[in-house]
Amino acid sequence: MSVNFDEIIDRRNSHSAKWDAMETVYGVSSEDGLAMWVADTDFKPPSAVNDAVADLAKHGVHGYYANDASYRNAIKSWMDRRHGWQIKPEWIYPAHGLGAAIALCLQSLTKPDDGVIVFSPVYHAFAKYINANGRRLVESELRNVNGRYELDLDRLQAALTGDETMMIFCSPHNPGGRVWSRDELRAVAAFCQKNNILLVSDEIHHDLVFAPNKHISMPLAAPEIDDRLIMLVAPSKTFNIAGGMSGCVVISDPVLQEKYAKASVAAGVHGNRYGMIMAETAYDNGDEYVADLLKYLAENHRIFDEGVNKIPGVRSMKLESTYLAWVDFSDTGMPMNDVKSRVETQAKIAANYGETFGKGGEHFLRFNLGCRREMVIDAVDRLQKAFKDLQ
Repeated sequence: MSVNFDEIIDRRNSHSAKWDAMETVYGVSSEDGLAMWVADTDFKPPSAVNDAVADLAKHGVHGYYANDASYRNAIKSWMDRRHGWQIKPEWIYPAHGLGAAIALCLQSLTKPDDGVIVFSPVYHAFAKYINANGRRLVESELRNVNGRYELDLDRLQAALTGDETMMIFCSPHNPGGRVWSRDELRAVAAFCQKNNILLVSDEIHHDLVFAPNKHISMPLAAPEIDDRLIMLVAPSKTFNIAGGMSGCVVISDPVLQEKYAKASVAAGVHGNRYGMIMAETAYDNGDEYVADLLKYLAENHRIFDEGVNKIPGVRSMKLESTYLAWVDFSDTGMPMNDVKSRVETQAKIAANYGETFGKGGEHFLRFNLGCRREMVIDAVDRLQKAFKDLQ
């Protein structure tokens, strides 16, 4: 194994959002609580990444970053060999994380009060960026069909008002873990073409897909929409280097390139020395790591799902990707405030509230399984005890 995912690493008092903000947000102390909310893992990245960071520290001079050809080529190589997606280095625009990239897409490619479509429940920050930039949030609720999310484009079409100019699409889906099929991707692309809508495809979880599912990059599914497609990718979830704030926007269309580049310059975007070197190193050395990580996460999912699904009225959605479990408490008959109280005060677990992910998430909690196996087993035991009166 390239990394020992069972290694005990104390992240408390390390400026970890996941562990050090847990008590403030949830009232769950990091002394005896389990942080299962913020979507980063508790794992070290490939050893080559930490070696690269150590070399930077040893060199001792931390000036501005430039000469990024090797960084761009590392991304190009990874997307080709891992996803069969061939890109050109000049299509890549570094971003200070994909949140900043989404904000710049909104600012450069839409106007105030434009409608921006998301398929909810979905990653909660989409709505935050849309609202903060003065755009109108348009939620198209996914259909939960036997515990698996499906798109409802007909209902969305009927609800359009004509001012929708952008769609932010989560592929694979967070929090539902869906890996969209080629036909579904083509349907989304056709919808955007028909309605003259720009498509921002956030594919940050594209490396974390469990066999036999296979992620298909949007440009491969629907190459005909390159003139309205903005791709978002990053090494942050794959290699747990989100703190490096190194995401990338990939745009092949010259008109969209010009608009986005102008906004990027206006925002003062500049390469993050540590983040970009970490990203390059991870992409150059991460294949074995990802293979081992997927095996580990798949077993974490199996253990968690098997355990929580024994609680009457509780159902963990069978995920096809990500390290995030999406758990439905609706059949317990309990108000969600009571569910949250038991999870936080009895089980002492911090998990994301489903309603923050938008319509359709009201009866769910999201649990981060990107942690030591022992912690997953402990979480299952705590949850079973917290809801033991239902059994």
